[in-house]
Amino acid sequence: TTVCDFFYVHDDGLENDRAVLRAADELGIRCVMARTLYDWDGAPASFREPIDVAIRRTQELRDEVASNPLLSVQPAPHSLHGASADMICAGAALASDWGSPCHTHLAEESYQRDEALEQWGVGPAEHLDQLGALNERTVLVHAIWLDDREIDTVAKRGARIAHCPASNMFLGDGVTPVRRYLERGVTVGLGTDGGCTNSRHSVYDECRSAVLLQKVDALDGAAMDAETAFALGTAHGGRLLGLPVGELKPGFAADFSVLDLDDMSLLPAHNLAKNIVHSMTERAVQAVYVQGRE
Repeated sequence: TTVCDFFYVHDDGLENDRAVLRAADELGIRCVMARTLYDWDGAPASFREPIDVAIRRTQELRDEVASNPLLSVQPAPHSLHGASADMICAGAALASDWGSPCHTHLAEESYQRDEALEQWGVGPAEHLDQLGALNERTVLVHAIWLDDREIDTVAKRGARIAHCPASNMFLGDGVTPVRRYLERGVTVGLGTDGGCTNSRHSVYDECRSAVLLQKVDALDGAAMDAETAFALGTAHGGRLLGLPVGELKPGFAADFSVLDLDDMSLLPAHNLAKNIVHSMTERAVQAVYVQGRE
């Protein structure tokens, strides 16, 4: 029902961004554009923007979709390597002004932790905290290579985690310590990452991948249950994006999927959450409703 597109191929303008949002609108899905702020001079020219231009365009795009209840824009300083300290701070300030989440890739690969320690003498989350950009609006994408002290800091600041299990396995990045985040009360939601680092975009696939990855990492078949994984893919996703989605209750949007409970992949009907996470295939999805419309 809802996607967050961490989009960065701006090509020195807004036409590409508008095309993504227009396609989502025509399809009828709820779309958050995490508009990437990228000024690393080693990146392709189509990614890069000066800080003032990036902020101005992001604000302009947000204004353009403000009247559409299915579309929204949130700032996304790409990463510690893709965005300068000034760009990260500018994105965080914009999120503060809007009261919206602010998305940043962090500690996806082990070398990124090593680089942070070498360059700043602290881990990546600690550096983000020193910049004043780690707070209750921060969404950390991946956040694999953080030590216990940094995980405590993430929890203390109220930041959230976008966990992309299939992508992490696809690239051999490592395993996000989901259980340690959850134990500290950190909101963890599920993402797919990009097409070139996953090849699939299914929240149901990610629920299953999240369960299996935590089990094999802990060498414990009880490391994560299906009910927790289902929550990561639904209610926690809504909390991650600051949207009233992911749960069916008063005050929330009428966004939901309709499943065929007689589909072979959901039989025998022993425990629905376990069946959905462990065995359901896409053919069991009969319909998808967004804002009450199929």
